[in-house]
Amino acid sequence: MPGLGTSFGRGGATTAQQDLSNADAILIMGSSMAENHPVGFQWVIEARERGAKIIHVDPRFNRTSAMADIWVPLRAGSDILFLGGLINYVLGNNKDFREYVVHYTNAATILRDDFKDTEDLDGFFSGWDAEKERYDPESWLYKAAPSKNGGGEKPGHSEAAGGHGKDRGGEAQDAAKFEWDTTLQHPRCVFQVMKRHFSRYTPEMVERYCGVPKEVFLKVAETFSSASGPDKTGAICYAVGWTQHSKGVQIIRSAAILQLLLGNIGRPGGGILALRGHASIQGSTDVPTLYDILPGYLPMPFFEADSHKLKGGYIKKHKTRTGLWSGFDKYFISLMKAYYGDAATKENDYGFNWLARHWRSLAFRLLAGYGGRKNGGTVCHGSKPGRWRFQWTAGTQSSRQTEMAGRS
Repeated sequence: MPGLGTSFGRGGATTAQQDLSNADAILIMGSSMAENHPVGFQWVIEARERGAKIIHVDPRFNRTSAMADIWVPLRAGSDILFLGGLINYVLGNNKDFREYVVHYTNAATILRDDFKDTEDLDGFFSGWDAEKERYDPESWLYKAAPSKNGGGEKPGHSEAAGGHGKDRGGEAQDAAKFEWDTTLQHPRCVFQVMKRHFSRYTPEMVERYCGVPKEVFLKVAETFSSASGPDKTGAICYAVGWTQHSKGVQIIRSAAILQLLLGNIGRPGGGILALRGHASIQGSTDVPTLYDILPGYLPMPFFEADSHKLKGGYIKKHKTRTGLWSGFDKYFISLMKAYYGDAATKENDYGFNWLARHWRSLAFRLLAGYGGRKNGGTVCHGSKPGRWRFQWTAGTQSSRQTEMAGRS
């Protein structure tokens, strides 16, 4: 979700399953859609019957592979390399939908002079704090964007949030203030920085590390990148075969970059379709059962500045000047009226103060109790908390009991 959220403003799929029938090419990775989403797969079959090319990239040959025009087995865990190779192919062979890229992406935006890429810092981006083991994204902002030292809001999401909601882990400060070069020739514009970064993902690298023969990779790259332009679109479908990776966010972010370069977002037959179980993963965001969001990817108010006042705090912090979240206040008020009916009025901030406030993350809240032996027990459904390595007190009896319960 943070991968899609950082790219498009919200963490949900950018298209509906029915729209797949309009695609000219469909790339399925991290999913056996025919087996696990058979009802939705009918739209893939309909697209194929209209002439679309279906590509399935998966270590296993399964029912989806059998229904695809091209099946590409690759080494498990090498998805980013494969997608990076596709991005490099698009950039290196001028396959991008240039009119779309210039007008509807940030490719022309110029980055700050202090931004450094991985080739400059031995594998790290600028802003890495070795002691805290995390990045400070200040240097990643657009040139001319206000810095936090100049009174601007600090970039990135709240440390208390999980990255599922509107502030999803990489939001810029004031993205409306920037410098740009519509020719895409400035060495520090996003397009050129990205072109340099992905140049390492050559077909030879894909062959060596993904185990995909060069000629097979080039066939896939040409087939999918050809589904682009004014008259053609391609779609990408993925499921938990991507999201369950420790680097799942980066895999999905790579897919978003590829689709934006090809102009396949916001157009019929294009987009990125996140295939989920609606009783579990999708329900976590729609109901939602995730601790840090409200329905519609609205962030929960935390014990921070946004929790005290509705308009001067919560709405001011999360509303944007343009885009989807320019209507943030309307979304929130609509939700409060759905919750509280006539009791939600302007005079009482539509019940804003009736909402719970959250402190830190779910893991912190659970495990803080374990440290003081306050919890009598915890039911862990579909999870293994013993793997929360940096927050778990391994020596407590509670953790041992939970570990044994997970094995049973």
